[in-house]
Amino acid sequence: MIRLANVRAGYATPTGFVGAVDGVSLTIGDSEILGIAGESGCGKSTLIKVIYGQLGGALSLRGGTVEATFRDPASGRVTVTPAERLRELWWKQISYIPQGSMSVLNPVARIETQMVDGLPDAARARGRQALRAEIEAFLAEVKLPASVLDAYPHQLSGGMRQRVLVAMAAFFNPRLILADEPTTALDVVVQKHILLLLVAVQRRQRNALVIVSHDLGVHYQITDRLAIAYAGKIVEVGPTRALFERPRHPYTAALIDALPRLGDRTPRQGIEGRPPDLADPPTGCRFAPRCSKAQDVCRRESPDLLDRAPGHAAACHFA
Repeated sequence: MIRLANVRAGYATPTGFVGAVDGVSLTIGDSEILGIAGESGCGKSTLIKVIYGQLGGALSLRGGTVEATFRDPASGRVTVTPAERLRELWWKQISYIPQGSMSVLNPVARIETQMVDGLPDAARARGRQALRAEIEAFLAEVKLPASVLDAYPHQLSGGMRQRVLVAMAAFFNPRLILADEPTTALDVVVQKHILLLLVAVQRRQRNALVIVSHDLGVHYQITDRLAIAYAGKIVEVGPTRALFERPRHPYTAALIDALPRLGDRTPRQGIEGRPPDLADPPTGCRFAPRCSKAQDVCRRESPDLLDRAPGHAAACHFA
């Protein structure tokens, strides 16, 4: 469905270019749930914007290709869209759930207005009453009362606002939903409900879902595959359960080792230090300065662990 090949993207700043995405190759398959994990500042949100085609302003694509391939279920026709035309697929094939419901929703517009304004012209041509009835029926599926449509964002709880964003993204049955930290700032109970809602929508519509989160527990619960981002690169990607059981990159292993486990009172060790400055990243493996297993060769060469089958000899010197 989506194919990224050696993509480089970043931001123009007064002090120079910051490469937030550097040489990323990744695929998103039909009807799969893909997770993207990593610390803050590793390029996860920028990668989602590139996949969505939200380029312009300070953010630009500096190299590589992004292609979206969609099959029309009625005609069977296959359409391949390059990065420059991804905007044409917004609210038709691709939808996006950004971070922060209060900063995303218009505070001075009712929810009904915001949902209708985001729909394609063909949907709005059905007439206000018919469209409202369809929206109310869909809201019921995501456990929201019809009265939500007459409310302003500040009149809703954080969980309800997040459900509204899910409803807005899924109402037109897109083939791909991109969710950037969809449970940020929500308590753990509400987080679980939002995640279960996203999975229920994905299973019902059989679309692809990409979830960006620094919370590995989220990914373990719901994703099929997991990509680990570090310092602008994807250092490892594979089936989620296999990656948790047999991490092949030391950064992945360090993230997993830091997770608390029920019944295990062993002290957990966080990763010391911070990800490198993306304006001036180190040569070789970018995790080497923080890696206890690093060797001299790690500072000269970058390991390639992408899509390696479990058990395959890895280029990384981590054992």
